[in-house]
Amino acid sequence: MPSDATPHTPLPGPARRDVVRGAAVGAVAATATVTPFALSAAHAAPTTGFLHGVASGDPLPTAVVLWTRVTPTADAVPGSGRGPRVKVTWEVATDDDFTRIVRRGQVATGTERDHTVKVDASGLTPGTRYAYRFRSGGATSPTGWTRTAPAPSSTPSRLRLGVVSCSNWEAGWFSAYRHLAARGDLDAVLHMGDYLYEYPTGEYGAGETVVRTTQPTHEIVTLADYRVRHGHYKTDPDLQALHAVAPWITTWDDHESANDAWIDGAENHQPETEGAWADRAAASRRAYDEWMPIRLSGTATLGDGNQVYRELSFGTLADLRMLDLRSYRSEQASYAALGQVGSPDRTIAGDAQMGWLKESLSGSSATWKLVGNPVMISPVTFGAVDAEVGQALNDMGGLIPPEGIPYNVDQWDGYTADRRELIDHLADQAITNTVFITGDIHSAWACDLPKNVGTYPFSPSVAVEFVGTSVTSDNLDDILQVAPRTVSLTVEAAIRTANPHVRYLDFDRHGFSVLTLTPSRAQMDWYALADRTDPASPVRWSAGFETLPGTQRARRVWYPAT
Repeated sequence: MPSDATPHTPLPGPARRDVVRGAAVGAVAATATVTPFALSAAHAAPTTGFLHGVASGDPLPTAVVLWTRVTPTADAVPGSGRGPRVKVTWEVATDDDFTRIVRRGQVATGTERDHTVKVDASGLTPGTRYAYRFRSGGATSPTGWTRTAPAPSSTPSRLRLGVVSCSNWEAGWFSAYRHLAARGDLDAVLHMGDYLYEYPTGEYGAGETVVRTTQPTHEIVTLADYRVRHGHYKTDPDLQALHAVAPWITTWDDHESANDAWIDGAENHQPETEGAWADRAAASRRAYDEWMPIRLSGTATLGDGNQVYRELSFGTLADLRMLDLRSYRSEQASYAALGQVGSPDRTIAGDAQMGWLKESLSGSSATWKLVGNPVMISPVTFGAVDAEVGQALNDMGGLIPPEGIPYNVDQWDGYTADRRELIDHLADQAITNTVFITGDIHSAWACDLPKNVGTYPFSPSVAVEFVGTSVTSDNLDDILQVAPRTVSLTVEAAIRTANPHVRYLDFDRHGFSVLTLTPSRAQMDWYALADRTDPASPVRWSAGFETLPGTQRARRVWYPAT
């Protein structure tokens, strides 16, 4: 078993809620006004030009979204509302010298969109690697590299996706991004949510330590706040590097707006002092639309809508559905009313998204049916019994959920009617090779998804789930302030004993994952940082699990996919 990540040639160019969420520590007083954007040391000079890097995303066979931000004057910093309206030229080429330009265009940007630029470069060739760049006012951006999706009728021999989530600026350095960028073999990067965090400085760092201070220093609530925070994150050189080497496919979870968000509010939102939730949610989504290389409601045009759930295809090898499990969900159940988690009146996905998801899975002819899933779907419960027995007990008194006592009601365990509807659909329609790719809970998991959790493993599994750990956000050992692989081992053993479908669990490591798909298998490899607080931290392969076509079960492998 190798001790380090497999080397690759770099591409050219640049409860968590109840188990892994601690009390706020080291609180620093928040200010009442927007803190001016502060450039990181890496960007102390120059003060104009393309200071926030470049990015691409949502690859289609003939199109890809290209993104940048231009700083036309020194005072035109994110969230400031200052700076002139300028024209920006974008170019796409098949070489990094841009001697073979295949597409170019010009757009205008200004304060109305925080000087961001987002275009849908179309008319491209399927399955092709391209260089791209931007120019404005004599400045030229760094060169980015992207790749279009394969042609719909093609069958790629391999698809390799980086998987990241939960990247908290104050808790550590983004070394995971640097190591992913250096691999040179990624077709795309999936960010499964919590791209940034909304907290004031000191409230959600590394245990009791703020490794590096975020901007603004107060909790972000307004549009200007969210723009400043997005801009600050994109000064990180490791984040810029990963954005520049491959297209990203993203979804939001809760911290892009506020912790434990639901359709009408969030745990970390106080209407009496922070205004209406609808206004804050709209501000966070507008900033996300401006600052991320994503198509919302199907377009790269700002303001066209807020629909994040969407589908992308990679030939006949795989298709990918990215879910939004915050915008339509019911409020989380309280632990005093756990018997309500299975109520059919409660939803995590919303009727429209659930209908779309089921239809998409039924209509897919791809070998692998991927579901980008912001919060964990596999049941993690204590005292699970046969489904019929559990439902009978629930009907008798409403005291316990039919599928056992959940440890985290913010994930699908708190919305079991929706989960049952989806599991039954997979089983009844004989849909195979479904793989859920998940973030959110700052830990690594490999799970089977049982048809009936109470009788597993004697009942079938309908899918598998691979959960990636956090880039930097606190894991269990960080919160408890104990050595890794000590106390966590006992907790992991207890969870696995009560949940035999959980095949792998690691509560302690930070890093990233790589999902490799071929016609004969899907393999998730987890890579662990030595120290998230060390900007030069090395990384090593820590575990791998695969699933084979038709099995709907995860099994351990002892080497990374090559």
